[in-house]
Amino acid sequence: MSLSPVQRSAEVLLKAWGGRRPKVAVVLGSGWAGMVQGLQEPMDVPYADLPAFPPLGIAGHAACVRLARLPAIGGADSAGPDVMWLMGRQHAYETGDATAMRGAVQTVAAIGCTTMVVTNAAGSLHSDWPAGSLMALRDHLNLVQRSPLQGLSGSDRFVDMGAAYDADLRRRAIEAAATAGAVLQEGVYAWMMGPQFETPAEIRMLKILGADAVGMSTVPETIAARHSGLRVLAISLMTNMAAGLDAQRLSHEQTLTAAAAHEQHAAQALRAILHSIAN
Repeated sequence: MSLSPVQRSAEVLLKAWGGRRPKVAVVLGSGWAGMVQGLQEPMDVPYADLPAFPPLGIAGHAACVRLARLPAIGGADSAGPDVMWLMGRQHAYETGDATAMRGAVQTVAAIGCTTMVVTNAAGSLHSDWPAGSLMALRDHLNLVQRSPLQGLSGSDRFVDMGAAYDADLRRRAIEAAATAGAVLQEGVYAWMMGPQFETPAEIRMLKILGADAVGMSTVPETIAARHSGLRVLAISLMTNMAAGLDAQRLSHEQTLTAAAAHEQHAAQALRAILHSIAN
């Protein structure tokens, strides 16, 4: 019997890694590229070599899986634990397909990871959460009403999303970020399809619905991860105020510029968080 794309992808990765087996995988979104600087013993496998992984076509997203150890912190003599890094994602707005990252997430579970950390760049709906602020997702609004599980069969596709974002991981993340001098807020993320930014009227609607941040990713990966039995922690880096909340004109270039200005701050917080949850 031939192997599935997920099985073949897992086989390629495990062969490349030898005996190294990470327990945590991180999906790196826009603004989080600084996280891979200083990693130790890196091993890269291009998405193109992994049949379950999608092609990427968005500026600011690499297209490889990296296995690497966290740099030592706190005077430790040796590097930290191995972490699997998914360097880039395909967004649903690129093709209209919310299933694009399903195979990649299933591969994360297939190689033995138990936890997935999903990162993104987002627009803030709070005047006191300016660019550079960080938010751990407590919940989300799937306003697109699409699912990465569409097309699957069987009763396990009916996934309970009552606790999509793991409360214990979130608590530990908030505490770890504080040790790194960062404030990690908690809030609700609204998924909008894009690629256009939201209108001021849409942002007013999202505030009424209880959203704290808005973006164009993360929710499909989270649903796929829960379907695969993974625990999920998701973190947003605010790169702008949402439409209508200030005079700034929104663009993808502005998002990347703002993300670059704050990526070291975000990376420092994420390193501390990963040391807390990956050991």
